[in-house]
Amino acid sequence: MEQAADYHFNVIARALKIIDTEASMLSLEALSARMGMSAAHFQRVFSAWVGVSPKRYQQYLTLDHARSLLAQKFTLLETAAETGLSGTSRLHDLFLTWEAMTPGDVARGGAGLTINWGWFDSPFGAAIVMGTEKGICGMGFAAEMGEAAARADLLGRWPQANFIEDANLLRPWVQTAFGAQPKPNGPAPLYLIGAPFQIKVWEALLKIPSGHVTTYSEIAQYIGHPKAVRAVGTAVGRNPISLLIPCHRALRKSGGLGGYHWGLPVKRAMLAFESARDDVAMNL
Repeated sequence: MEQAADYHFNVIARALKIIDTEASMLSLEALSARMGMSAAHFQRVFSAWVGVSPKRYQQYLTLDHARSLLAQKFTLLETAAETGLSGTSRLHDLFLTWEAMTPGDVARGGAGLTINWGWFDSPFGAAIVMGTEKGICGMGFAAEMGEAAARADLLGRWPQANFIEDANLLRPWVQTAFGAQPKPNGPAPLYLIGAPFQIKVWEALLKIPSGHVTTYSEIAQYIGHPKAVRAVGTAVGRNPISLLIPCHRALRKSGGLGGYHWGLPVKRAMLAFESARDDVAMNL
């Protein structure tokens, strides 16, 4: 099962990278040929993971998709739980639990913490994941910046911590978080390491359902600092657990993607991937 999951992740990661670098839509035959697979086999693997055909997915992966999401799937954080958005669109998120480090521990730069780390395959390319005994504390993506830079970025977040490379300790949490286990043995815990203001922003991000988006100004309003939109944007950018704390679901009011620490192509792929899965779930 694990080998099959890793194989599928590699297929999807390669396919998404090819799709994102092309200026025009690729036919199923052209895309499967680039993948070195038969059209029928590639269609089965892709549809099983993304939820839609490669052709349909490419329709989500447009520059106008963010504007469409704001118009059709904008989330008011105050009312998200009351409007049915906690149903099918949140099934994946229900496998996450979290707790936050105390401000005093944060100020010590991770001193006294042992953080395990390792590389994993994901639909969005190579992912570096870090975690303490309490849960995943870091996740980054190397597709745009490269593995060395992504690793240095996360290691630099907690300069006083003791780091140990051990992917096996993190693997069950990562498989659950990426949806590689159809029936997880338990939730994937998150351990939030940040200042109090950052934690508030990250808590707000966790309320945005998969397949939906909100704006930086909406987050500022929700946490009680309506004028702190710029500070909110900074906190969103400093989110150490990308994808699982879904900073990719925060957009500008104009419908622009805004920034993304791990590269805008990665953000666009995440939004398209979630939109495809959410639309399929809503139509079941």
